[in-house]
Amino acid sequence: MKNLSFLAVLSLLALTLPFAIASDPSPLQDFCVAVNTPANGVFVNGKFCKDPKLVTVDDFFMKDLQIARPITNVVGSAVTPVNVDNLPGLNTLGISLVRIDYGVNGQNPPHTHPRATEILYVGHGTLLVGFVTSNGDGNRLFTKTLNEGDVFVFPEGLIHFQFNVGRFPAVAFAALSSQNPGVVGIAKSVFGSNPAIDPNVLARAFQLDPKVIMDLQAKAKF
Repeated sequence: MKNLSFLAVLSLLALTLPFAIASDPSPLQDFCVAVNTPANGVFVNGKFCKDPKLVTVDDFFMKDLQIARPITNVVGSAVTPVNVDNLPGLNTLGISLVRIDYGVNGQNPPHTHPRATEILYVGHGTLLVGFVTSNGDGNRLFTKTLNEGDVFVFPEGLIHFQFNVGRFPAVAFAALSSQNPGVVGIAKSVFGSNPAIDPNVLARAFQLDPKVIMDLQAKAKF
């Protein structure tokens, strides 16, 4: 009986492990082009599937990613996502893409993707990149300066960043292992949440005066 119980547990683990380690569930059909209406659709991965008979090649196509995006924010970068929201053919396929334009001294601030690993390719310029491991690993920093043609991987869920250390604007492209990887900006989430976190909570956590925290919260509303 003990052997049977062990085999039953082992079989259950074998069946559930692929679901536990996958960012997105595997599709059960060739494609599931996303639509925003339930008419004649099936709800999969948070989107309704378009009737396969109505799918066209344009559902799998997006253009103009070669065009530099204007940088209008205070951190000096512009992120252009290619995900299920603007390329509906990505639905259930477990992958997405971003273009990142960096001004001089611009950065993609520390953030995480809770549902995806990221692989970054530098198309032009010089970037200082890095990620920080979890508390259990001692919050180690892995950092490297990348030049044109270099590739770097950010593990799923870990805080990471990119900073343009060159003298000219830079551009990078990154692939992510989810159709909707999610983004959690560290400064924006901690100091710019809505509603704001009680300044006394953050003051204790960061060992700062509550007035300093309130000043940071005011600045984080960008």
